Amino acid sequence: MPFAKRLKLPKTLAFRLTLWYGLIFSLLFALAFFFFYMLISHELLQRLDNRLSEKISEFEAIYNLQGIEDVRTAALAESQAAGEEKVFFRLLYASGVAFSSSNMTYWREIGINRDAVDRLLEGGSRVYETLKLPGRDDRVRIVYGLIGRGVAAQIGYTMENDTAFIGVFKKIFLLAMTALIVTAVWVGWFMARRALSGVEAVTRTAQQISESDLSRRVPVPERHEEVVRLAVTFNQMLDRIEKLITGIREMGDNIAHDLKSPITRIRGMAEVSLSGGAGSINDEMLAGSTVEECDRLLDMINTMLLISKTNAGVGDMEIVSIDLADEIRRAVALFQPLVEDKGLSMTFETPDSLRVTGDLKMLQRAITNLLDNAVNYTPAPGDIEICLWREKEDSGRFHLSIKDSGVGIHKDDLPRIFDRFFRCDQSRAIGGAGLGLSLARAIAMAHGGDIQVTSTLGKGSCFTLSLPNSILDERLN
Repeated sequence: MPFAKRLKLPKTLAFRLTLWYGLIFSLLFALAFFFFYMLISHELLQRLDNRLSEKISEFEAIYNLQGIEDVRTAALAESQAAGEEKVFFRLLYASGVAFSSSNMTYWREIGINRDAVDRLLEGGSRVYETLKLPGRDDRVRIVYGLIGRGVAAQIGYTMENDTAFIGVFKKIFLLAMTALIVTAVWVGWFMARRALSGVEAVTRTAQQISESDLSRRVPVPERHEEVVRLAVTFNQMLDRIEKLITGIREMGDNIAHDLKSPITRIRGMAEVSLSGGAGSINDEMLAGSTVEECDRLLDMINTMLLISKTNAGVGDMEIVSIDLADEIRRAVALFQPLVEDKGLSMTFETPDSLRVTGDLKMLQRAITNLLDNAVNYTPAPGDIEICLWREKEDSGRFHLSIKDSGVGIHKDDLPRIFDRFFRCDQSRAIGGAGLGLSLARAIAMAHGGDIQVTSTLGKGSCFTLSLPNSILDERLN
C-alpha cells in the first residue's frame, strides 16, 4: 500500500496552508543556517590562517636576526606553552627533509607534503591544508612557509576549539529551529483559520440552506477584501437562486391555474357526450369545443417550449434580410379591422425602408404580440401610436415603440410583466395565458436586444423594442 494512502492526512485547505507555511519557513531557516554556518566557518578558518601566518612571519624575523637555533628554541617554547597536543612545528630543508621538530608523538600520522614545499620554492608565500586524522574527531590546519634561504617551516594547529564551537552552533540551531518551526506551524494554522473564517461562514450558510428556507445569507466581514467579494458574490447567487425558485413556484401555480379551467371544460364536455343525452348537433358542438380547448392547451405548451428554446439559444433561427418598415405596415393592416371594431384609433410612423437582419417569423411574432397586448388593454375610445426609427443613418440600433392610452400597469407589477404566466390584476378578465410578453422579450434577447417598458396606471403604457442593426454583428461582438 502506498505511503500516501497509509498516512491519512487532513485534506482541508487550512491544513495545506499550514503545511506549506511550515515547509517554506523551515526551508528558509535551513538556508539561513547554511549561510551563517559557511560564514562562521570561513571566519574561523581565516582567523586561524592569520594566526599561522603570523607565526611563520615571527620565525622568519627570528631567523633573519638571530639564526636557526633561536628559531628552534622559540618553536619549542611555543609548542610547550600552547600544549604539544594543540600545536606542532617542523623545520625543513628545501629538499623537504625535516631537520628539527617539536614532540610529534601526538602527530605521528602527519607527514610532509612535498607538493606544498615545491610550491613554496616556486615563489609561493604560504601554503595551507586541512587534514583529518584517523580515529579522531577534530582536524588539523597546517601551513608551510619559507623563513630563510633554503629553510621552510611546517606549523600545525588543532581545530578542536573551532569544531567545538561549530558543534555548539549546530545544537543551538537545532533547538532554535525546532522551537521556531513549532511556532511557525502554530502561527500558520492561526493565520490560515483566520483567513478562511469567511469561507467557513459561506460553508455553514450553504449547509443551513434548504429548499424551504432560502432566506439565509452569509455575513459580510468588514475586512479581508477577497472574503468580502466571496461573501457578496455568494449572497448575490443566493438572491438569484431564491428569485428563480420563487419564479418556478409561481409559474407552476399559474400553469395549474391556467390548465385547470380548459381541462375541466374538456372533461365536462366528455361526460355530456358519454351520457348519450345530446343529439348529433350537440355532439358536433361538443367536439368542436373540445378541439378549441385542446388547441388552446397546445398553443400554450408550444409557446412555453418556444420561450425555453429561445432563452437557451437552441432554437433554429433563419437569419435573412428584412425590411422592418414593410413588416410594420403589414402588421398595422392586419390589426386595423380589430382596432376599428373596438373603437380605437391607430397611427404609425415609419421610414420608407429600414432593412435589418434577423429571423423573420420570430420578429413578426414579437411585433404581433406587442400590438395585440396594446389592443387588448386599451379601452375605447383610445389611441395606439407606433413609431420606428434608427439611431444613426448607416449604423446603430433601431427602435420600435408601441404606445397606448390603455389601463396602464402598476409600478409594483412592472418588474414582473415579462415573467411567464404573470398577469396583472386588471387583466384577469382578459383572455390569454400571460406568455405573449415573455415570448416577445425572449425573441428580442435572442437577436441581441431587449424590450423596455414605461407605464402610468390609468394613462397607458409604452413598449420599446430595441435591436441591433445586424444579429450577425451582435453575435460576433
